[in-house]
Amino acid sequence: MTALSILDLVRVTEETDARGALYNARDVAVHAEAWGYRRIWVAEHHNMAGIASAATSVVIGHIAAGTKTIRVGAGGIMLPNHAPYVIAEQFGTLARLFPGRIDLGLGRAPGTDQLTLRALRRTPEAAENFPQDVLEVQAFLAPAGPNQRIQAVPAAGTEVPLWILGSSNFGAMLAGELGLPYAFASHFAPELLIPALQIYRSRFKPSEQLDRPYAMVGVNIIAADSDDEARRLGDDAADVLYQHLPRRARPQPAADRRHRELLVARGKEASDGHARALHHRLARDGSRRHRCARCGNRRRRTHDRVRCLRSRQAAALLRTDRRRRGDRGSLN
Repeated sequence: MTALSILDLVRVTEETDARGALYNARDVAVHAEAWGYRRIWVAEHHNMAGIASAATSVVIGHIAAGTKTIRVGAGGIMLPNHAPYVIAEQFGTLARLFPGRIDLGLGRAPGTDQLTLRALRRTPEAAENFPQDVLEVQAFLAPAGPNQRIQAVPAAGTEVPLWILGSSNFGAMLAGELGLPYAFASHFAPELLIPALQIYRSRFKPSEQLDRPYAMVGVNIIAADSDDEARRLGDDAADVLYQHLPRRARPQPAADRRHRELLVARGKEASDGHARALHHRLARDGSRRHRCARCGNRRRRTHDRVRCLRSRQAAALLRTDRRRRGDRGSLN
């Protein structure tokens, strides 16, 4: 039987405030545990009035304290927003409090808007270091070496299971190269689900954590006592999507419900088009050579993404990226 899990956004509704949303999420976890669900995750989002899970590790502790067996984790932590060392400390502490029940899903999206990103004291360029940051978190969660001068206390030795989250091929490539489980956000990008899973499975390399590919798929599900109630809940979800669209992609609201649904669909299409254009621009920019600030060699932009990291996993990822682009040059 396929294992089922829940991603809870800890929504603040018209009927409750943030405190109520946090206790509702724990109540969902209690019921999910009784019904046999394998895990419940919460996601990191900032500056969204309708979502109360910004302090993700705190929310995980709250939910884990109210349950006994279900796995609880982040789906996920947006790693470019944080120092890897701090994330290791937080989730290592959770693992000490709730042994064998904590998951750490890592994503490279900001989970917020650019203004809030500046309030977090981070820059958009921080995402370029995502592969390196993942390896740093993994290293701090591993048992400390005899001469290791910096330890994440009490995280060292907890070996919290890591997941790579993604809605594009990049995450699939990275998860495969590092031998980590992969969670794909098909509720964001359903058309990319099958290609991403194919890439992940074809590029998977066994690791200490995982000996074969293991994937989880995120989907939107609306459950209700009747079709009419389900449609009403679907309309509410459409309104939430509308509110979270970028303003440049958001049409003006209309009174007619059907027209509003059409506008949401068009706005989503516009937003996806913007993302595709950004992807193509980054791919085009990546073909330009530049001088690496760390080693002084001329390499492609992907060279800086791992800060000249010489690890086997990151080097393999870069070689794969270069082969895809037709570059046969040596890797420093």
